[in-house]
Order: sequence, then C-alpha cells, then structure tokens
Amino acid sequence: MRVEHHWWNGDSSVRGRRDVYIRTDGESWEVEARSGGGRSKIYPCPGRQSAEILAGAWMGGQRRWQVVAS
Repeated sequence: MRVEHHWWNGDSSVRGRRDVYIRTDGESWEVEARSGGGRSKIYPCPGRQSAEILAGAWMGGQRRWQVVAS
C-alpha cells in the first residue's frame, strides 16, 4: 500500500508525537493512527471518503495538524 496522505500533530517529543496516515493500493483503503511510542492502530475502510472521515476524526478537527510531504 502507498501513503495517500500523512499528517502529524507538530509535537516532536517522543511521547507527544502523533501521526495519521491514509493508505491505499488502489482498491483497499486504511487509516493508521500512530502514537508517540510507535504504537499504532490500523483500520480498514471501504473507500476514500470513509478513510478521510476517519482520519479527520482521529485528528479531532484541530488545525495544529500538519501535512507531511511524501
């Protein structure tokens, strides 16, 4: 799967950093929410729109999240 979108919360500390990824292989979609210590949860999604909604929910609608260039 390739990364379609990647955001981080702007906190560079090991414990405070959070990342959210949307990945796809062209047919399947998933969202990964990764927390500071490297722990992550991956959620399969039925399509792009549901992946974007889930990623937005993980970010809590906060503007501090920054896009990470691929």
